[in-house]
Amino acid sequence: MAPVALLSLAACATPFRADVQRFVALPDTTGQSFAVVAADPDLSGGLEFGQYAMLVEQKMLELGYQRSDDPAAAELIVSMDYEIDKGREKVVADVDPFYPSARFGGYYRRPGYRYGFHDPFLYGGYGFSGYNGVRSFTVYTTELDMKIDRAADGERLFEGKAEALSRSKNLTYLVPNLVEAMFTNFPGNSGERVRISIAPEK
Repeated sequence: MAPVALLSLAACATPFRADVQRFVALPDTTGQSFAVVAADPDLSGGLEFGQYAMLVEQKMLELGYQRSDDPAAAELIVSMDYEIDKGREKVVADVDPFYPSARFGGYYRRPGYRYGFHDPFLYGGYGFSGYNGVRSFTVYTTELDMKIDRAADGERLFEGKAEALSRSKNLTYLVPNLVEAMFTNFPGNSGERVRISIAPEK
């Protein structure tokens, strides 16, 4: 039973993982002023958006930029948008990961195993509900889009997208993690798509 217990603990501690792609033309930071605005007018002025905007502002300040209280006076405009889809049903079959498989000549390992988009812990929850059982559940896609434009001429300096699959639709957990992923090794290499790991939800 010990290996099964260890598997369940590992599932509980599975980190949040997001796919991030960024396109960069940002000059070196020289303390430019910035303002964070909502790309979607429906989000502008909302308390929830304001909470996430504060996270982006803190990341920009840590990079050496200066916050402007007036977007009209800022040198850089940081626009942000986020959304979660309605989810889609996922059907999976549980398999005993410790059962010897003649096909693989040893312990079974699910093909195509990758954290995040193909993570058996994501799809299997906290452990396995039964060997060779079939279950269905909802998987949600959450996306964060961020752009930085130079205010003087509107030139686009940065485009970034962070996306994650999750069985949770709790935006207060998901969006901050996507912000963290967006700013990991910021601004990144232009055009490169990377997978970012972040500590799991407590």
